[in-house]
Amino acid sequence: MNDAHLHMVVNHFPIIGTIFGLGILLAGIFMKQTVVKNVAYILFVVAAIFGAVSMATGEGAEEIAEKLPSVTDQIIHEHEEMAEKLALVLYALGVISLLGLYLNFKNHAKAAVVSYIALVVAIIGVFFGKQTGTTGGEVRHTEIRANATATTAVDSDGAEEGDDD
Repeated sequence: MNDAHLHMVVNHFPIIGTIFGLGILLAGIFMKQTVVKNVAYILFVVAAIFGAVSMATGEGAEEIAEKLPSVTDQIIHEHEEMAEKLALVLYALGVISLLGLYLNFKNHAKAAVVSYIALVVAIIGVFFGKQTGTTGGEVRHTEIRANATATTAVDSDGAEEGDDD
């Protein structure tokens, strides 16, 4: 397994984990259930750890991907910039989540405030996660790039596929 493969294996969890964590945290806040909030906090911590692993494997994946056809330095750079922003948000969210877990276990009065702070940071994380996932997908999926063009397949008669004429 090379760094590109490892990167592909681990890079989805920071995004998906943050999305699921956000939903679970919202449910915990709405239902006023500390246990549910704690589940979200644990997901956020795990997402931050996977984010660190994704960042660690990103350079090796870049070395491999930049040699592939249709992969430009600009596409990789955009993904790298977004990933760095996401990583910072996830690291902050992980620390906030550890604080939230601690305060929940101590039944501290400020635990509710931390859950709202985590909520705001998680929303920011989901935004950057979407951007990072899209720019990462654009590295190899040319069809989702902004400058993608639709081409019509033409058969040997010169008719477009699907024409019955």
